Amino acid sequence: MKQAFNPYLPSYEYVPDGEPHLFGGRVYVYGSHDLFGGASFCLGDYVCWSAPENDLSDWRYEGVIYRRMQDPLGKKGVLHALYAPDVCRGEDGRYYLYYTVGYQGLVSVAVCDEPAGSYEFYGFVRYGDGTPVGRRKEPLQYDPAVFADDDGRRYLYTGFGPVAYPAFLLGGHKPSKHGAMCFELERDMLTVKGEFTYLGVKGRAEGKGTSYEGHEFFEASSMRKFDGKYYFIYSSFRGHELCYAVSDEPSKGFEFGGTLVSVGDVGICGRTEKNALSPLGNTHGSVIRLGGRYHVFYHRHTNRNAFSRQACAEEIVFENGKFRQAEVTSCGLNGAPLQGTGTYPAYIACGLYSERGSYFSGVMKKPKGRRPYLTQSGKDRECGPDQYIANFCGGSTALFRSFSLDEAGSVAVTLRGRGGGTIEVRTRERGEVCAELPVPAGRGERTVKAPFVGEGVMPLYFTYRGRGSVEFLSFTLGPRK
Repeated sequence: MKQAFNPYLPSYEYVPDGEPHLFGGRVYVYGSHDLFGGASFCLGDYVCWSAPENDLSDWRYEGVIYRRMQDPLGKKGVLHALYAPDVCRGEDGRYYLYYTVGYQGLVSVAVCDEPAGSYEFYGFVRYGDGTPVGRRKEPLQYDPAVFADDDGRRYLYTGFGPVAYPAFLLGGHKPSKHGAMCFELERDMLTVKGEFTYLGVKGRAEGKGTSYEGHEFFEASSMRKFDGKYYFIYSSFRGHELCYAVSDEPSKGFEFGGTLVSVGDVGICGRTEKNALSPLGNTHGSVIRLGGRYHVFYHRHTNRNAFSRQACAEEIVFENGKFRQAEVTSCGLNGAPLQGTGTYPAYIACGLYSERGSYFSGVMKKPKGRRPYLTQSGKDRECGPDQYIANFCGGSTALFRSFSLDEAGSVAVTLRGRGGGTIEVRTRERGEVCAELPVPAGRGERTVKAPFVGEGVMPLYFTYRGRGSVEFLSFTLGPRK
């Protein structure tokens, strides 16, 4: 039986900032497009993936839906990246793609007759007199989100809230000191009605002493509506978490709701940034409801930097109008724990850290030293998954969560590299060793195996003890005899 993992797209695909939308029985994910080994964020053209709403293990590549060179602003330089987009269906039945090109301060719109067809440039979001939004000294227009309400009205959300950024880093524009902004759109999906309003989602400059303190708005606007209330989803100043705010109206009155997910499980069971489960960095995404179940989409970091991010998702509990923070897992959209027998690639690790803890994924330079990380062979490509854990050195731990282990009777690990020592397997982070696998020193690929008896639904922690480092490729859970 096919299972779903995190990341839910092929391991060679780097699509961060994912916005999931349900159109015609399929879930479409619209996001930025990083390049493996890229020198900055979002350097690829927009691609789209989709899956049947009743089978989130069956993702289909829809191809490139929009290229940077199609936008008039995209022709000015290679570093004018296509940042986080969103899509909305208009009254005319067409699909409208909203995005920004670099820090140029305008919101661009492209349009298509199909959710994942070939989009064409439509224009810049503008005021009634034709002036583009962003040309009246407004705060920087960035990370746009678009939302269609039940009454047919449509809204655009933008905002970027850094503190003390030099103006030249923002293309001469000012940040949004008062948090996220909202415009109502006319029926043409291009013209705004009047001026913008602030949602009341506090930025860093105003968050102290409010419910937003420690979780103030930074970027990544997204809007959803559940059970008659509006949920504004955003990336906080801490970067590694998606948070939400709630209101009875789509354009004002939002109160802080809580954290949806942290890429390092920060905030769960007292975990802090110092002992995060995974490399920290920015994340961006949203929530979708499918058949009464809720899923939060976000992204993780690979390759020791901030520019090779991958799409992940978790089921999340929603009760009495509130979300409970989701744990990061390896099973993601599977709808159940992973099977306790079979072979699993190491890249589905949902936790990866060294004896020194985790780290923030670098923008200016890569962290060095004894730290494991996810990477792949070769250059950026659109085929050939071979992602693995590199620099798996003494004291490194990879977490895989969670498995139905009642049928498991052995565990084997496939490695390569010069290291030699032992791999310990646990079902609790600081629990007793359930299996110990000797790792002979060598250079080539090798598989080691040991008895292992599991019980119930549990995570698996693999810790390397030994000399040098190895590359962790995969592991196999064998059945009981």
